[in-house]
This record gives sequence, structure tokens and C-alpha cells, in this order.
Amino acid sequence: MVRLPTLPTLRDLRKDAGFALGVARARPFQLLLQVTNRCNMTCDFCDFWPNGVAPRLELQVDDFRRLEDQLAQLGTMFISVEGGEPLVRKDIVEILTVLSRRHVTCLYTNGWFVTPELARAIFAAGVTQVGVSIDYADAAAHDRRRGLEGAAARAWRAVELLRAAAPSGGKQVHVMTVLMDDNRHDLERLLQQSEAAGVGHWITLVSVSGYRRGAGGAMPTAAQSEELLALHRRYRHFRVFRDYLAGIDAFTAGDTASLPTCHAGDQSFNIDHVGGVAPCIERIDWVAGNIKDEPLDAILGRMRGDARVAACQRCWTVCRGFAQALGERGTPRGWIDLVGRMRSR
Repeated sequence: MVRLPTLPTLRDLRKDAGFALGVARARPFQLLLQVTNRCNMTCDFCDFWPNGVAPRLELQVDDFRRLEDQLAQLGTMFISVEGGEPLVRKDIVEILTVLSRRHVTCLYTNGWFVTPELARAIFAAGVTQVGVSIDYADAAAHDRRRGLEGAAARAWRAVELLRAAAPSGGKQVHVMTVLMDDNRHDLERLLQQSEAAGVGHWITLVSVSGYRRGAGGAMPTAAQSEELLALHRRYRHFRVFRDYLAGIDAFTAGDTASLPTCHAGDQSFNIDHVGGVAPCIERIDWVAGNIKDEPLDAILGRMRGDARVAACQRCWTVCRGFAQALGERGTPRGWIDLVGRMRSR
């Protein structure tokens, strides 16, 4: 039996409207939140898993309650809940429930720990979107990169379970691929696989110059933007902002002068697993304060206008692309993509 997607709830509609209003008013609208650095995989392009801390040292549920309330005072945020691997936390459903109360939440997972029961609990918590990391069309290649045999099979199984649990089915689930030089020719095959699975697909350019990044994963050596935009036209489930895809070639070619000023620290910011607030996930060493010590608004006020951020062009990851497409009230193409291609319900 085919399960029809459910209609958005009143709370869903309020959150969507609140988020759009915040973008239109040029308010802060995007938070990247690492709930843990711990992970069961050892990806060589990631530096988070070697730098985890004991669970008792991570932000606790009460910390997230205070954070959610302070975020609501700023507006309705898009919160990207990340790790490490968020599902290693035993209290992750409670955390997601807190954060999803008034905000649009997107959970990222490698899929290893997803069960039918956990998939249902994630969406019952109010999560809007879940992304499952899959980097190669070939399972063995994905497993090698992730350092764990069976990683690809578990990831695709997680995609299936999450799609079955989501109120709006595949509209609320996507595959996330880190675009690197050795998998750029895999992308169309991956798009065909995610299309067959009935879910969306996002990509992010690998970061090689962020703070303490892993040594693996090389930047694509050939122009990509034209091909990526062609794939965007060909595959309707490819849900990435076109403004982001169009900027990839300039970044990989080193033509950063042609890229717009980064909005990190202004309309987008990062909070790590112990509460440190920084402009973005690539500059987690630029800590402006800790949410356990002082109000978030005071920290953000101190971080705004940081000259280092305005001059920074170290990455072109999708979180920056999200902020660029919607920052300073957004571009026309960004709004079209947001209300059309990227709607989750």
C-alpha cells in the first residue's frame, strides 16, 4: 500500500512562515549545531571524531532548552543538527523535541543507528528534514572512505526507514554527498539511486582549509558548475540552491574575489558540542563566547562585524551556500528555489 503524505500541521505552517519572515527582515536565520563530536566512523576528510569529549562534558538537554528559548527571541531558525554522529547520543530524541518546538530542524546522520522505532521517534519529535550521508555510488568505495564495512548498506537502509516514517515521505528525507575530486563522476549515478529511493539529494563541496580539517578528500580539479546546473535541471529531486552550484567553479579555481562577502557571524553562526559560539563550522577556533556562560544575543552582538569574517573565503560548503542564497533578504533565484524545489512538506 502506498502511504499518502500528510498535510502540514498548523505548527509546521507557523514555523515556515516565521522562517520566511526572518529571512525577509534580514534577521539571523541559520544555526549549525554540533550536538556531539563523537562518531562511530572515521572519515578522513573530517576532524570531529578524533576530538570528541565525554558525554557529561557535552551540552545537556537543559542547555538546549535555554538555547531554544534564546533562538526564538531572534526568530524562527533553520537549525542543522550535526555531529560527529548525532545518534550516538542517548538523549537525541529529547534534544530534537526541544529544538523543533519553534524552529525548522534538519538532522544529519550517517544512518548506522537508524531503526524503524528511532525513525518514527525522530519525526514525532518535530524534525522537518533528515539527511543521510552517502558519498559514492559504489558501496565499497563509500565504506572505505567511512572506515567501516557495511556503512553504505546501513545508510541506504536508513533512507528507506526514514522515508517510511516521515509524514511527507521522501520530501522530508535526502541523501547528502560531499563532492570531492574522486567522486565527482559518481554524482549522476548517485542522483539516480536517490531518485529510485524516492528521496531528495543535496551536495556540499568538501572543505580542505577549515580549522583542523582532515587530510583526506581533495577538491575537484575540473570545472563543475555547468554540469551541476544541468543535473539540477534534469533531476527535480536535486534540492540545492542554484546560486550555490553556480559559485563552485569560482571557488575551486581560486577566484574568491568574485564571490560575495560571507554572511557567517551575522545571519548564520555555529555552536559546537560544548557550547562555543563561532561564525561558522570552518572557523570553530574563532570562539566569541559560550552559551553556558552568557546570553546568546550578547555573544552574537560581539561577533557581528568581525573583520576576519568579512575577509574570509576559506570554504564554499552548502551551509555557506544556504546563507548566500538567502542572506540580505535573499536573491530572486534563491527564493524561487526555497519555495519550490526545497520545500519539505
